[in-house]
Amino acid sequence: MGIAAGKAAFVLSTERNDVRCPTTGEMAPKNARSLLNGHSDDPEHGDDRLGKQAARLNEVLAGASAGERLARFRDEVDGKIVFTTSFGPEGQVILHLIAEQQLDIDIVTLDTGRLFRETYDLWAETERRYGRRIRAVYPRQDNLEVLVEKQGINGFYDSREARLACCQVRKVEPLGRALAGAVAWIVGLRANQSSQRANTKLITVDEREVLKFSPLFDWTREAVHAFATANGVPISPLHAKFFPSIGCAPCTRPVIPGEAERAGRWWWEADDKKECGLHLAAHRQGLAGA
Repeated sequence: MGIAAGKAAFVLSTERNDVRCPTTGEMAPKNARSLLNGHSDDPEHGDDRLGKQAARLNEVLAGASAGERLARFRDEVDGKIVFTTSFGPEGQVILHLIAEQQLDIDIVTLDTGRLFRETYDLWAETERRYGRRIRAVYPRQDNLEVLVEKQGINGFYDSREARLACCQVRKVEPLGRALAGAVAWIVGLRANQSSQRANTKLITVDEREVLKFSPLFDWTREAVHAFATANGVPISPLHAKFFPSIGCAPCTRPVIPGEAERAGRWWWEADDKKECGLHLAAHRQGLAGA
């Protein structure tokens, strides 16, 4: 099966009608305005409307299967929906369900330039398996050059602030462009992945003012792998080598028995601070029990 044609894989930001972050000085697309001021300039996309929509969808979708959740969410939400994957097992299961149902959902990955070789191999295998091109969004070259000039190629090991600066350039800013024009964002979060994610809900309103949908929020790691095995979903060979959670190669190590699932991510930092900035706190949770 051939790969469906899609948008150009290399995405550049050359818009000068973007807005500048007052703390970092970086330019960000206007739809990523929550990184700057936390509110919308479009009354039709205000907090109240999105909060009510999230609450209603939580009620409607709470008891459904993951596949049914995705299909119904697509039916209920008007506009562009973006699913971002890092090719972890959760992302692979969601991608499988999207492709299987031929849902009109953009599939995007953030290529930081520091991924494992196995991740790139899995990316190619996944495109062959499902016949869909996965759109890549890359760090801006100018930001990357400034970052490396300032902290060196592996300066993120020096401090948490340096690591977060690297994540900002390689992941957070590209996400703003990946979500340009989107009304909803699908992610592979699970509530039992880590203590930081324990309050993950099915649907929330993200600080970027899009609906944030976690269709596997109530799944366990075991359930994800069981589904992948039963349905022939390709997953990374690194999982069999004690990498339960995989990010950039320099920032991920295998875990040892008894360690938490995400203990291998940014292992030189304290456990209570292990996030990259993509998953900001949701400011309108919808129904807390969903």
